[in-house]
Amino acid sequence: MTTPSYLIDGVRTPYGKRGRALSSLSSIDLGAAVIGELVQRHPEAARADAVLMGVVVQGGLGQNPARNAAFTGGVDLSVPGITLNNVCLAGLDTVCDATRRVRSDESQMIIVGGFDSMSRNVPLTDVQPANAVDFDGLTCSLSGEGMGALSDRMNAELGIDRHSQDLWALKSHQRAAAAPFAETGEIIPLNVNGQTVSTDEGIRPDTSLEALAALRPAFVAGGTITAGNSAQMTDGASAGIVGTFAAAEKLGVEPLGRITGWSYTAGPDTSLHLKPAQAISELLASRGLGVGDIDLFEINEAFAGVAVASAQKLGLPDDVVNVNGGAIALGHPLGGTGFRLLHTLALELKRRNARRGIASLCGGGGQGLAVLIERDN
Repeated sequence: MTTPSYLIDGVRTPYGKRGRALSSLSSIDLGAAVIGELVQRHPEAARADAVLMGVVVQGGLGQNPARNAAFTGGVDLSVPGITLNNVCLAGLDTVCDATRRVRSDESQMIIVGGFDSMSRNVPLTDVQPANAVDFDGLTCSLSGEGMGALSDRMNAELGIDRHSQDLWALKSHQRAAAAPFAETGEIIPLNVNGQTVSTDEGIRPDTSLEALAALRPAFVAGGTITAGNSAQMTDGASAGIVGTFAAAEKLGVEPLGRITGWSYTAGPDTSLHLKPAQAISELLASRGLGVGDIDLFEINEAFAGVAVASAQKLGLPDDVVNVNGGAIALGHPLGGTGFRLLHTLALELKRRNARRGIASLCGGGGQGLAVLIERDN
């Protein structure tokens, strides 16, 4: 018997649009803020067994940004830290790695999550005349294509039209505007230059299909991807604690759920659209479950076409996918997104007294990851 692994707690920053509310904060500042909140809530977390944080845009951050953010956030210097970079999968992958450690009895309490500032855009060398966000975060290192152009091509190949993408984007904003983030305590306020930032900056509750339809293609002439149906470039961080049930009891909290399985997928090409569906299908098969056994799904909205294609492939009802909106409205701070998906999902399962949920996302290079979380009802 392996030791069960639980999601014990979690937090995230508000997400700020690139160049706006959080732009004066470095990636390390953002990571330290969420880790620091966990340490303040649970002082024992300062002596966790490890810190695992996903960071995608690492240029200029110095050695091991996860350890830097952990120490800055109040974690004891004796706690080892590891920075994971699996592109957009990284923040969710920290949960998988932590669960492996718990199941093998190597660890009892681990801080997980991820962070990125897309405002702090470091220029690269003359040899590679690009900036770190575009080169490290938004360009496929295998095909050399920008993620937008690659995804626009896949929309055409899969028959994902402009209207379906814009409709998904509209729902993302509407659902995010109505989401119970304040009620569940998901977001922690940040003091930025004397001003309190406590809400996500990218949500546009007053947008409309007409406004979205009027936007120009962003990547390819005649394409269907626009600034309105793509994830917003964003600054933000999310972090949580994964550990044993005994660790949760020690912290005096009821776990949000058990991490009961996950699945990775890669290839056969570098596209993004169907990778969440592939990972979810493999995960369901490995657990002997069907789509109808899952109460809620999170599919990261890197582009609306990704969510549309994966939801269609799986035959998912509209009312069980991204019920609190997604990255089109909230933003996608790369390393800061993966854990947010799982934490948002866990809080909504608790709010609904539902049992199972799957968080999933695609990643550059043509990869996908899906994680199953279950509550004992």
